[in-house]
Amino acid sequence: MKRIISYNVNGIRAALRKGLIDWLKEVNPDIVCLQEIKAQNEQIPVFDFVEAGYINFWFPAKRKGYSGVAILTKTEPDKMVYGMGIEKYDDEGRFLRADYGDISVVSVYFPSGSSGDERQAFKIQWLADFQKYINELKKSHPNLILAGDYNICHEAIDIHDPIRNAKVSGFLPEERKWMTQFLNSGFTDSFRYFNNEPNNYTWWSYRANARARNLGWRIDYEMISNTLVKKLKRALILPEVKHSDHCPVLLEIDF
Repeated sequence: MKRIISYNVNGIRAALRKGLIDWLKEVNPDIVCLQEIKAQNEQIPVFDFVEAGYINFWFPAKRKGYSGVAILTKTEPDKMVYGMGIEKYDDEGRFLRADYGDISVVSVYFPSGSSGDERQAFKIQWLADFQKYINELKKSHPNLILAGDYNICHEAIDIHDPIRNAKVSGFLPEERKWMTQFLNSGFTDSFRYFNNEPNNYTWWSYRANARARNLGWRIDYEMISNTLVKKLKRALILPEVKHSDHCPVLLEIDF
């Protein structure tokens, strides 16, 4: 069985200062997919991760202090693929894939559209391009675990105030519709497979004491190909873990 964690760390260096390595040693996941590392390779203390038992792979954005993804793994992957082969997304370090036999684990960081119309348009374009890319990838790699920050709440249950946020990026009708059709294209939301309870969130604003009051959004997912559902053991959100404005999500699966 493998324990796979996905975690938007909102800056790897900041998360390390808040005790990320000690937490990793304690929880001891097999694979960790990180998003928003906000660091260049030379700024990352890779030895700290090696010492914790992880082979580590980093795919930073070209722009300093921005975006970027990583995969930490106990087992050497058969193959690593950096990016999607689409320059405008790869320059932002949004997609990193590790192949283990017939299963592929991806750390993915969807764009946010919250800074304005231009980035929202970029996000909508990404959604179309990502779906197209995954449709093609599935032909050669049908067993996918797509772990990351999707920057979308799918249903009203996934956000603390669906009425007020109905016209806010991350909960727009077209984004939610995309998520529905993405799941319908052959994926399962591993957390919702086990848990249909409200008030389960993975991100909280730093404003208005939102985390203490649990006024959150569920935007971090470990989506799995439907072919893997029978191998699922457990999926959890870990809101008590606080190295970031996000919390980690955990998946346990046979492979």
